[in-house]
Amino acid sequence: MSLGAAFDAFQKQVDADSTQVKEARERRETFKSALGAESDVVEVWGSGSLRRSTHIGPKIHDLDLVVVFDLDEHPGWGEPGDSAADALDVLGGKVNKLLGATNGTVEKLVRIASPRNHAVKCFIDLPDDDDGFTVDAMPALKYNGALLIPEKNSSNWISANPQYLVEEVKKRNADWDYFLRMVRVLKAWRKRAEVEGKVKSLVMEVLALHYLPGGFSRPEALKRFFTAAATAVGNGPVMDPAGLCGEIQPKLDRIGLCESLLNAADLADQACDAADEGHTDDARKLWREVFGADFPAPQGKPKTSPALIVPAVAPRPIKDAPQG
Repeated sequence: MSLGAAFDAFQKQVDADSTQVKEARERRETFKSALGAESDVVEVWGSGSLRRSTHIGPKIHDLDLVVVFDLDEHPGWGEPGDSAADALDVLGGKVNKLLGATNGTVEKLVRIASPRNHAVKCFIDLPDDDDGFTVDAMPALKYNGALLIPEKNSSNWISANPQYLVEEVKKRNADWDYFLRMVRVLKAWRKRAEVEGKVKSLVMEVLALHYLPGGFSRPEALKRFFTAAATAVGNGPVMDPAGLCGEIQPKLDRIGLCESLLNAADLADQACDAADEGHTDDARKLWREVFGADFPAPQGKPKTSPALIVPAVAPRPIKDAPQG
């Protein structure tokens, strides 16, 4: 198996099953059709990783929707006070009326619609089902080319522009056919990062947007990404690419992530050198060190040349720390 074939095989392990994607998209369309027909709703559109095609497998557990309301139908929304909670309650009521599992008028689909801080979490399955599927439906108002979204905990509305990331990701993939696939690979890699807590998938996606170069082979692009992203994470927080929402994950263990990216960069650099010298098995062994057991193992016996040096990664203490 060539190195390219090994990456192809690994990609199949990373990506969600096509039937899962189809089911999630069908559920998204059900929500869009039901809510979009309401007289006080301007439009409904998908956001999140499913919309950007950056979701990973093996199973898709959720999707995100933006429900844009007509401000003329809800005077006072967008202002500080009870309107933030009111918007979430109104949307939750519509979900129950249209899609409730017991009395839904369009489809009997949602067991519980629970208003949270920014969105209504809609449980298709029981809340304690580890394989359950949820839809996060977020009410919004159009505002200065972006959105105002409610923030229940602060009784306020905040600016956001999820459409910006959708468009930027689309542009990057138009320029380099491997972009989306490599974003999914990096989102899978984040689970191997030695950090306290976890790394949000959106952090990796935004890092990829800024530091994953197009126009290279997959190994070369990944090598350059790990090096550049390590420097970026070491120098400062990862910010909302639209410039509206600030730091994506304020409690991110940036030191741990930076060290993990540097280790991956070292391994990727050695893997690229090994491949350049024709040592494909060595290269595959090193990429397997980067991505774990899902990356195909070398078929032959890797050489034990002095150049094949795997950096020792001391495990970081993992604490049960909440993340943003």
